[in-house]
Amino acid sequence: MSTFERYLTVWVALCIAIGIALGWVMPGVFQAIGSAEVAKVNLPVALLVWLMIIPMLVRIDPGALSGVTQHWRGISVTLIANWLVKPFTMALLGWLFIGWLFRPFLPADQIDSYIAGLILLGAAPCTAMVFVWSNLTKGEPHFTLSQVALNDLIMVFAFAPIVALLLGLSAIIVPWDTLLLSVGLYIVVPVILAQFIRARTLRNGGQAALDALLARFQPLSIVALLATLVLLFAFQGEQILRQPLIIMMLAVPIAIQTYFIFGFSYLLNRVSGEIHCIAGPSALIGASNFFELAVAAAISLFGFSSGAALATVVGVLIEVPVMLSLVTIVNASKSWYEAGSGRRS
Repeated sequence: MSTFERYLTVWVALCIAIGIALGWVMPGVFQAIGSAEVAKVNLPVALLVWLMIIPMLVRIDPGALSGVTQHWRGISVTLIANWLVKPFTMALLGWLFIGWLFRPFLPADQIDSYIAGLILLGAAPCTAMVFVWSNLTKGEPHFTLSQVALNDLIMVFAFAPIVALLLGLSAIIVPWDTLLLSVGLYIVVPVILAQFIRARTLRNGGQAALDALLARFQPLSIVALLATLVLLFAFQGEQILRQPLIIMMLAVPIAIQTYFIFGFSYLLNRVSGEIHCIAGPSALIGASNFFELAVAAAISLFGFSSGAALATVVGVLIEVPVMLSLVTIVNASKSWYEAGSGRRS
């Protein structure tokens, strides 16, 4: 990792602070940026998300999906956590904390919207940042590529139905066209563009050309991530400063969900006998969120000033520090993990 990447947490914190400050000082400017949308999808955010995840998606070799059979335990754990457990436990935690425990302290007209934002987070497992977490835990790169590719494929078909089901239970009408458009713009289009770039580069210059391209792409991806954070927090700057207690209350179920899903996945990998370099990324992709998609869907469905948008932005707020703490746990527990799994990395 470069020196810049080693201090990613510092840059993230600075970007969050800068975004909040800019949103507070120049709300009109960011309201104008927020209005630059087509079919309720914000174009500046879409562009930044593409710039962030396409360089990472270019790394994906479609042939790597064959690795799914070799690491079936880790893949199975990830799929169970992401699609059979995570969305429903997030909805449960949202109803428990926001709909009941914290209800007297929250605006009554935003309760359902807050819960909707949490559901959107829970139904959007990580696609891009898992590459960072996997690298920090020395995760097996081919497995990481395989599970991300498989997860993306499933998300295209499963995200909208799961969200529709859970939001329907929350008595919120779901515009299917907007949800499907968000999935297409934030998953399908970037995957297609990335694979086109990859295929063309390999055809013209081979693996050496692809490696050189990925090296040039790396700074672009990180810069786009930081710019995305500035923009997202600028959109919500006023609300964050005016509602710090609400931010803290929304962070509680998100943090509990993240640690619970990580613990569930990590232990299930250990019990199943999966090796550590597979268990790390398997558990981390289950714990982290595709917050870009969640924020985009929340904004598309409910608007920039909605409780749902604020809830998903809170997910962004705690994503990096919480995930870095989980990376520390994975690395520190390697000896313990291998002693119990019976298999070594």
